[in-house]
Amino acid sequence: MAAEGGGKEMNEIKTQFTTREGLYKLLSHSEYSRPNRVPFNSQGSNPVRVSFVNVNDQSGNGDRLCFNVGRELYFYIYKGVRKAADLSKPIDKRIYKGTQPTCHDFNHLTATAESVSLLVGFSAGQVQLIDPIKKETSKLFNEERLIDKSRVTCVKWVPGSESLFLVAHSSGNMYLYNVEHTCGTTAPHYQLLKQGESFAVHTCKSKSTRNPLLKWTVGEGALNEFAFSPDGKFLACVSQDGFLRVFNFDSVELHGTMKSYFGGLLCVCWSPDGKYIVTGGEDDLVTVWSFVDCRVIARGHGHKSWVSVVAFDPYTTSVEESDPMEFSGSDEDFQDLHFGRDRANSTQSRLSKRNSTDSRPVSVTYRFGSVGQDTQLCLWDLTEDILFPHQPLSRARTHTNVMNATSPPAGSGGTNPGSNGNSITTPGNSVPPPLPRSNSLPHSAVSNAGSKSSVMDGAIASGVSKFATLSLHDRKERHHEKDHKRNHSMGHISSKSSDKLNLVTKTKTDPAKTLGTPLCPRMEDVPLLEPLICKKIAHERLTVLIFLEDCIVTACQEGFICTWARPGKVCLGGLMLSQCAEQMATMKLLTCHALK
Repeated sequence: MAAEGGGKEMNEIKTQFTTREGLYKLLSHSEYSRPNRVPFNSQGSNPVRVSFVNVNDQSGNGDRLCFNVGRELYFYIYKGVRKAADLSKPIDKRIYKGTQPTCHDFNHLTATAESVSLLVGFSAGQVQLIDPIKKETSKLFNEERLIDKSRVTCVKWVPGSESLFLVAHSSGNMYLYNVEHTCGTTAPHYQLLKQGESFAVHTCKSKSTRNPLLKWTVGEGALNEFAFSPDGKFLACVSQDGFLRVFNFDSVELHGTMKSYFGGLLCVCWSPDGKYIVTGGEDDLVTVWSFVDCRVIARGHGHKSWVSVVAFDPYTTSVEESDPMEFSGSDEDFQDLHFGRDRANSTQSRLSKRNSTDSRPVSVTYRFGSVGQDTQLCLWDLTEDILFPHQPLSRARTHTNVMNATSPPAGSGGTNPGSNGNSITTPGNSVPPPLPRSNSLPHSAVSNAGSKSSVMDGAIASGVSKFATLSLHDRKERHHEKDHKRNHSMGHISSKSSDKLNLVTKTKTDPAKTLGTPLCPRMEDVPLLEPLICKKIAHERLTVLIFLEDCIVTACQEGFICTWARPGKVCLGGLMLSQCAEQMATMKLLTCHALK
């Protein structure tokens, strides 16, 4: 009987959970879905995705929400924890025939109360630029599918740009587009610009500038997701071949690589300060990779199936220096660091001040979350005992907003590799510094640190430099000069390579030879994290995890977008719980005075 009870407990859908900072509660009245709220038959459909944008509405309710369910695309005012969702009044609703939306992204630079630019990728390979406020279809890219016929897996605006966007496909290719250029009426011809280990970049050859500006071929199999670093300079890509590849976006150089324990990698995200990358995939693990050291520093095991989304929580990430009295900001800044709207920016700024040469003790906790096909939400704390294993622990732990996680107990080993993968090494690859020791697992130290070498091909270095200078300069200037028209013509970039397409070198390697190398350490060679919480929160596989200031947003393949209020942010009749308590206390006080 006990076993039966335990089984029921495990299968129960949770509507709240508690962490060190307090109680998170599901707000049923804030659930978004298709207007009739009928669960969607998700069989054979693409994952439900959610995008947010703030249009700076003077009313103070400027958040907008876009989500796709099957062939449908919805655009709503998002009221979050403030008010109940009104599904009867979408700002825009579109139903597509012959293809399905797969992903979307807002341009935050150009968003206003009168107009927003929304990119939508589709299962047949097209990309549409729409304005759901004006309800006008602006442009359709790859309309005739001459550029790529495969499903769009990820689409994002290039940070700092109003016109450039990047599109990834299940073919393993990525394309750089400019909204101001057309795609042409014939299939594009390409010229090699840059080539490295398991990647190649080509420019589009044409008399006049046309899309795509660049074509990236990355690894083998589908390119499942990519993410830009917080400063927009680097691009992290995860592929079905199980590799994380991190590029310098402007110079088109490979910075570093990592291999999954087995299977493909499905999702990727950056820490708020850009120092760490977390991935998830078909090995059921979350893997933490150091951008600075180019090595795996921890793995987390809590999911029972594929991990579909990973995301950092900038509002719960905390950092404290050893002496609280040495805080150099104002009282206002100090409050912002912990509670205010600028909390995420403040934390990122503080984190960025700490570099590898700073010897001052710091107590730091990165919070990130993950959701998977097992319908579970996991939250993880990445603490300084994992990040800085050779540094004495700080006395300031007691002053951190989020208490540091204790060392996890010894975990079980991982499963054996179960799929074929490619083994590639960063050019000039050398063995990284010793892996961090952890109380959770024994490991063997790896030594002989080495330096990274550039993958730049001398024959085309001049062309790459021109592209890097042009793109970086324009992206910075565009933000300030909206009237300036960028012309991202790639025709002037010279390449001394032949016009023939040099295909990416693809070398099959036994996964057993990759396992145990710096590219893919064994389970016992790195610390094993255990989740702070691991809760079943849906009936169908989870496809969305977004951290906002006052809530967490999740979505499942049934088409339900859920809002989880953070501690102290639950609304009752438009008021926070803390405000309700204050009003009740005031009413009691007035009642007492009246009785007297």
